[in-house]
Amino acid sequence: MAAEARTGPLDFEVWVSEKADALLRFAYVLTGDASLAEDAVQDALTTACARWGRVSRADDPEAYVKRMVVNAHISWWRKFRRREAPAADPVRTARAVSDGTSARAESEAIWALCATLPDKQRAAVVLRFYEELSYAEIAQLLHCAEATARSHVHRALAALKTTLSTENTESTENTRSTEGAEDA
Repeated sequence: MAAEARTGPLDFEVWVSEKADALLRFAYVLTGDASLAEDAVQDALTTACARWGRVSRADDPEAYVKRMVVNAHISWWRKFRRREAPAADPVRTARAVSDGTSARAESEAIWALCATLPDKQRAAVVLRFYEELSYAEIAQLLHCAEATARSHVHRALAALKTTLSTENTESTENTRSTEGAEDA
């Protein structure tokens, strides 16, 4: 309506009440999103209000404000494009570095279990799995036959396995009894 006959300066509030719906529709077609359209119109109208004297004297104030809507949307996507966007699924390029607490706790638990073994069995397990010695080397260090060294390791592992399975069973029973108490 560029050919509107104006008797005096347009009142900003009256003009906005008449044109707001048309501006929102225009912005929605421009942005494709209702929320972005509202933001673009709000930005444009905020700027238009501050410059209403100049905007109202334009040949077509509506076209002027529509151009402001376009500029507001362009400014928004320029800002958005400069922002860092998080990746949907980050890809690890390096292994996660542990602080070592879980490894220390596990190591302490293993040593506590090994402390429950008889001396020769404990020595045989440490020499076999920590020092990575062969059974012949273990037998030589413990002053026994190679078969005896194998037997020490075998009995130690069986004892450790029994201890671990007993602890796991007790842990499972404690968890079940705790869950049962919570349900009651």
